[in-house]
Amino acid sequence: MAVVRATPADPTPGLLVADPDSGDQRALPPELGPDSLAVLSGPTFMYSNATGDVPPGSIGGLVHLDTRLISGWRLTLNGGELLVLRASTIDHYSAQYVLTNPELPGLPPNSLGLRRLRYVGDGFYERVELVSFRLEPVRVELRLAVDVDFADLFEVKSVVRDRSAEIGRDHAPDGSELCFSYQRGDFSAQTRVCCATPADRVEGDELVWEIELNPRQEWQLDLHVPLPPGMGVVEPVRGDIADVFHGRADDPLRRWVEGRAVLRSDNAPLERTVRQSRDDLASLRLDLEVKGQRILLPGAGLPWFLTVFGRDTLITAYQTLVAGPALAKGALLALARLQGETCDDFTDEEPGKILHEVRSGELTRSGQKPYGPNYGSADATQLWLILLSEYWRWTGDDETVRHLRDNALAALRWIDDYGDRDGDGYVEYATRSPEGLGNQCWRDSPDGVCFADGRIPVLPLATCDLQGYTYDAKLRLAELCDGPLGNPTLARRLRDEANTLHERFNRDFWIDERGGYYAVALDGDKNRVDSKTSNMGHLLWSGIVPPERGDAVVRQLMSPDMFSGWGIRTLSREERLYNALGYHLGTVWPHDNSIAAMGLARYGYRAESNRISLAMFEAAEQFGYRLPEAMSGFDRERLLFAVPYPTACSPQAWAAGTPLALIRAMLGINPVDGRLVLDPDIPEQLGRITAGRVRAFGEQWEVEAIGRSGHVRLQAS
Repeated sequence: MAVVRATPADPTPGLLVADPDSGDQRALPPELGPDSLAVLSGPTFMYSNATGDVPPGSIGGLVHLDTRLISGWRLTLNGGELLVLRASTIDHYSAQYVLTNPELPGLPPNSLGLRRLRYVGDGFYERVELVSFRLEPVRVELRLAVDVDFADLFEVKSVVRDRSAEIGRDHAPDGSELCFSYQRGDFSAQTRVCCATPADRVEGDELVWEIELNPRQEWQLDLHVPLPPGMGVVEPVRGDIADVFHGRADDPLRRWVEGRAVLRSDNAPLERTVRQSRDDLASLRLDLEVKGQRILLPGAGLPWFLTVFGRDTLITAYQTLVAGPALAKGALLALARLQGETCDDFTDEEPGKILHEVRSGELTRSGQKPYGPNYGSADATQLWLILLSEYWRWTGDDETVRHLRDNALAALRWIDDYGDRDGDGYVEYATRSPEGLGNQCWRDSPDGVCFADGRIPVLPLATCDLQGYTYDAKLRLAELCDGPLGNPTLARRLRDEANTLHERFNRDFWIDERGGYYAVALDGDKNRVDSKTSNMGHLLWSGIVPPERGDAVVRQLMSPDMFSGWGIRTLSREERLYNALGYHLGTVWPHDNSIAAMGLARYGYRAESNRISLAMFEAAEQFGYRLPEAMSGFDRERLLFAVPYPTACSPQAWAAGTPLALIRAMLGINPVDGRLVLDPDIPEQLGRITAGRVRAFGEQWEVEAIGRSGHVRLQAS
């Protein structure tokens, strides 16, 4: 009988998965329609269609701390659905829906105007305003149908377990409140729908108002769903809905934004894109208390990833250091406090390892899912060391680096003792958990790493990006050892190890055929996994590519098979599994392109770096100045406009961080010996760029550049 070997598509052959239907099903269609809207604040969001409704069975609803508190929320008038005239978010936490009625029994079309205002703060709030344009009095029935399933977010993405028999109801007879409750083991949840204007009757889980309106008469209803406190809840906006919408309520977001760097440009779309990125990063903030210390850092993205991630959080913090060090410091401290301490097969935890993802829903808290936290990431540990170094370069904060000394040394030990699974000098991955991820690099879908002919490689895998990150991390840690860590002996050892890795990597991963390029990985038999991927851009960013191979790598990345016109594809069109709509098989990811752009600039390929930057900014215009998690890889010259990836997160943290990273690459701004050094190459289309309140070394700086000239000067605080 042939032995079945582990692959990313089947990482634990022979091990039974407790619930095979609860896996990550990212290919689900967007049931709420292309005009769906979300309001969010920290780990809370309400996701609905364009009328403001959440149809039962959709991916929408009110989710708080990974638990869906509302799964259906439908407003009808005389038994009919409403028509949307226009709907839009106002701020990330608020939205407005302007509606009217279709033709209904006893009610001609457009007889009534209806407006829904909602926001998420310390609770979910919605105001329904109704006005009659009839010339005579009219009587209408307004009905709100509420569904509650208390689903774990992992289930929302796939198959929801029916909890209906376990959900209790204690609705107020006077119509002032619907109350749902659920408890299983140690996990409990409650949803209360509170009405300022009590309903005339309650029918099951529906609230019904009988409303009489004279001509031009207005009617108003306020609804409130309280939210329990918990990990990640940011200081919310509070107040009357009208005050929130008109900016009269105290808004912690505005206070946070006022302290950030400010960018001005001759190019208005560039300014708007950066402003949107700033607001999106603010909306994704999580306010954590980690082992007694309060820390702010960005969650990964709406709707699936409003939680702490290792890789996503670290890359976002790196991208945004040019705007200030607060997020970077928060990420370093939070992830250090949750660093692996023991070996646990179920969660892939190992001593010194930086986590992959943290969840707090029922499936995690009951032990069915390994996310409390999960450590299934082979690159977060190196990225943590890279961010520690970059944070120090921008701040000169010796104290924080020394405070994190033991964490840094533990991360190094993980790389050498656990990351290198077979002692061959390369970091590899293979999960030991029946619920573990098959791919533990950024290309983490089951087919994200494949051969050119479409075969899925056997585990463990040593992907090229992991080796580049490891090379960079060791050189950076050597710099810290020569500086605030005061360990020159270790610094010498690390440089020797990095040089050896550089030599061996460029021997083992380089492929001379097809114009010369780097394999995406070595498989479990040390075969080169020979597909051409965007990971080559990560190699430039890490500096592991010898200068003499720079031209070949850049030609590959910018070739028509790799560069769509909107950005570098994750997989070349030459490869058998190429799919313009495949998650890692041909899509264009903004964060991936920002890493490539920084790498190209590092090697002196400024024109190519700028080509990526301009394409990204032009794409952002097509998505309301917000870059999504991923775009489809269709050719720009053929389709003329950018096409979204069907289920991309938006906003998404490292997509929001991309514009700042691209601007840094164009400005050529870097911290050197306690000062900022500028080497600009600004495309003519963008004109002059000015950045104020740039924080470095405890000071504020102003940066201005046009073309290839510019200056940096200290700015009064």
